[in-house]
Amino acid sequence: MPDSVFPSDDVVRRLVSRLKMRHLQLIVQVHRLGSLTRVAELMATSQPAVTNALSELESMFGAPLFVRTARGMAPTDIGRVVAGRARAMLQDLGHLVRDMEASSAGLAARLHVGVTPFVSGRLVAEAVCAVQAGPRRLAVRIHDGTSESLLRALRDHALDVVIARASPMLDLQGLAFEPLYRQQARLISNRRLAAQLSRTPLSWPRLAELDWVLGEPHTALREQVAGLFIQAGVTPPVPITEGYSAKLIGEIIAASERAVSLLPADIAEELVHVVGVAIVPYSIAWNLPPIAAIVRGDSGENESHRRFLEAVRQVSGGMRRDAPDPGRQTEF
Repeated sequence: MPDSVFPSDDVVRRLVSRLKMRHLQLIVQVHRLGSLTRVAELMATSQPAVTNALSELESMFGAPLFVRTARGMAPTDIGRVVAGRARAMLQDLGHLVRDMEASSAGLAARLHVGVTPFVSGRLVAEAVCAVQAGPRRLAVRIHDGTSESLLRALRDHALDVVIARASPMLDLQGLAFEPLYRQQARLISNRRLAAQLSRTPLSWPRLAELDWVLGEPHTALREQVAGLFIQAGVTPPVPITEGYSAKLIGEIIAASERAVSLLPADIAEELVHVVGVAIVPYSIAWNLPPIAAIVRGDSGENESHRRFLEAVRQVSGGMRRDAPDPGRQTEF
């Protein structure tokens, strides 16, 4: 049940006339720490001052934001909403300062882009180069992370754009996403093992006996690999190594006589050049969700966002046309 019902116009007038940045910081810290004593220590003030400031805030919003519990200060439903917006507003203030710094250095703005593992480095690199060409150059900072952590940062306004797999397992509520391209499957291994495997047709029982090196569990990629074995009537192998980094997975495979992995084609091609793995020339059909550009639903009016998304579209279009041929086809 809602904590309170109030006329929104009245609240807006109160917030415009009375709300200060220190109030936003207070809300965020109370939500994060759950203790007024710890918030007072962090903000170098007294607990009574924090209590009074919180009471003043609640009068501005016309509703309680936090309640005392045995475990500390817990946000109300409205408090959770306010804390989320307060974080976003503070992030936007930080972005404003960094955009001003970028402008003073002759750049148009600073863009924060989140990228998950197993997204093509070519896609990101060429898009970044495109927005850094010409007179209105963008400064870009790349952030690595899991899909879940990057989408949280996107919602909190810490990121501007996320390039990730648009998996049904992700919570995309309130976000806008644009599918860019789909990734084909490639089996990679040490060069000697690849030469051996390429002499015979694809055999899932044989592959199950090898040492598998795979990415994070409970991801669309891992589900696809397990599904291929199950479809063939073979128990999926337990990976001997699990890793977050595509490059590290490639290095482990390049150093092993028995290790294999099933990766997106664009990532496999990059690992061929970077760490010296080989692609086994099998054609393996899977149906991974597409790589997508994800933004907040309110990002449409931002010029720097639009420029980066247009660059990503152009590069991904070229990647769809230039999809690598795996060589000899052994259909499953």
